[in-house]
Amino acid sequence: MATPLVVSDVAKSFTMHLRDGVTLPVVAGVSFSIRAGECAVLGGPSGAGKSSILKMLYGNYAVDEGQIIVQHAGGLIDVASANPRAVLAIRRQTIGYVSQFLRTVPRVPALDVVAEPLVERGADREAARDKARELLSQLNLPEKLWALPPATFSGGEQQRVNIARGFITEHPILLLDEPTASLDAKNRDVVVELIAGKKAAGVALLGIFHDQDVRDAVADRIIDVTAFAAGRVAA
Repeated sequence: MATPLVVSDVAKSFTMHLRDGVTLPVVAGVSFSIRAGECAVLGGPSGAGKSSILKMLYGNYAVDEGQIIVQHAGGLIDVASANPRAVLAIRRQTIGYVSQFLRTVPRVPALDVVAEPLVERGADREAARDKARELLSQLNLPEKLWALPPATFSGGEQQRVNIARGFITEHPILLLDEPTASLDAKNRDVVVELIAGKKAAGVALLGIFHDQDVRDAVADRIIDVTAFAAGRVAA
């Protein structure tokens, strides 16, 4: 599918239950599409709703209204209205996600943390570990750390494990929430290379990058989130 992700008139607000049920609007009229082989970047100031948009696309946040259409399992499905079982299947097969924070089961070695998404998709465990080794080497994580749980790592080391875990699969859609946060310049360049590889493979990418140099290097298009400020319908 040339356009594997289409977002149409999506709106989101939060209800503050500890403040007498006050409703806090976040975004409204969010509409855009992402083409295969494209990296689009959500732009706008902090608090504009960029991370909320990514979380709605991944099914972490409920959608007040609108549709999030993806090609999944040979058909089209609306993430916004999909049941929890379907959302889990979409995450396993169709939409990958690299967040700002690594969340793993305690005591699991970094190598297996990275390999796990491939194993869940049916890959041979040792083949998945080989791919994990390749990515961890590319991201300059010392081999002596691979057998240790990431909870013992520095923030930058954890983020490299997080990136390797997110990039190891062949999801046709990949969401990136500040993947280069906590990284030094050398490893930021590696992430730029990994994104270029995904684009060449026909993956549709949507990301948030506060690092101007990284954004300039990867973005084919900027989607201005301020156009979706709650209460204003985007053009």
